[in-house]
Order: sequence, then structure tokens, then C-alpha cells
Amino acid sequence: MSPRAGIVLDDIIRVAAEIADANGLQEVTMANLAKRLLIKSPSLYNHISGLPELFNRLTLLALENFYAELKQATLGLEKKEAIHALSQSYIEFARNHPGLYELTIEAPNPKQKDIVHMADKIIALITEVLSPFHLAEENLIHAIRGFRSLLHGFAFIDLKGGFGMPVDIDQSFTFLVDAFLRGLKE
Repeated sequence: MSPRAGIVLDDIIRVAAEIADANGLQEVTMANLAKRLLIKSPSLYNHISGLPELFNRLTLLALENFYAELKQATLGLEKKEAIHALSQSYIEFARNHPGLYELTIEAPNPKQKDIVHMADKIIALITEVLSPFHLAEENLIHAIRGFRSLLHGFAFIDLKGGFGMPVDIDQSFTFLVDAFLRGLKE
């Protein structure tokens, strides 16, 4: 059985991403995808083998887009400015693409080379942004872990609506990143 004219793999992945961002990853099902594409669920199997392949492709898309946005935000910037730009881009990606963002957090399966490669590129970018602080190798690893934890923790609480105090959330985020930067200098 040949694929229906007009439906291509990129369409399937794009619509899956839209569903993930609008309704959450739990809503990315073959049935929901087929409904949005106006096709029958079995027709999807002409393009993908099932949900595991769909989620692998969606994860790769998420990592590629996340990396591109982080990289673009840091172009031509150094030290404090680069850290702030990367941080802001990180939060904006999480806010604008909550479903895709969720796919960027989990450590990839080592067998999924393309996904591992993209995840490694994100870590390399964070390393590059932190490298002007001239930290010893072990401390650089601590800083990378701490920075990622800071960003993810803030993004997670923000996405869950957990910041209810009457102070601007973005000001709190800037304060937190500044505190991290002061810690790097000590």
C-alpha cells in the first residue's frame, strides 16, 4: 500500500509536534495524529513503524530546534551576555514548545546516534558558553550540571504554573541567573 498523496513524513512529524506543544506528549497518539491529518490510523504505518519511531523523530526535531535557538541566541556574545542570552532562549523554548521541550530532557538511548549527537551538541554549546570562566575540568562539569539544573528547574516550575508570588517571574529568572554568574566568579 503506497502512502496517500499529499501526506509526507515531515507533515506527520510537524503535526505530532503541534499536538505535543498544544496538548502534551500524552496526546501524541496514532489515533489523534490520524484525526488531525484527516487520514485513517493504519495509513500512518506507510510512513512510520509506530509510536517509538514517531517519538524518536519527534525527539530529534525537538533537539535540533532547541539547539538552533540556543545557538542563535548566543552568536557573537561572551561570558555574562552569552549566559543570559542562552538562559532566556532556554526559557522561551520551554514556554513556546512545552511538549518538544519535555523531549529534550531525558538522556538519549546510546543506540540512537542522531539523537545522541544532537544532545551532545547542546552540551557542547553550554560548555562553550561557560568556557570563558576558565574553570578546572571537574568544576566545569559541576557548572554545566548546575546551570542545566537551574534552567530546567525554573522552566519546569514555570510551565506548571508554580510561581504564584506577586513578583515578576522574568525578574526572578534574571536574579537567579545573576546569582549563578556570581557563583562562577568566586
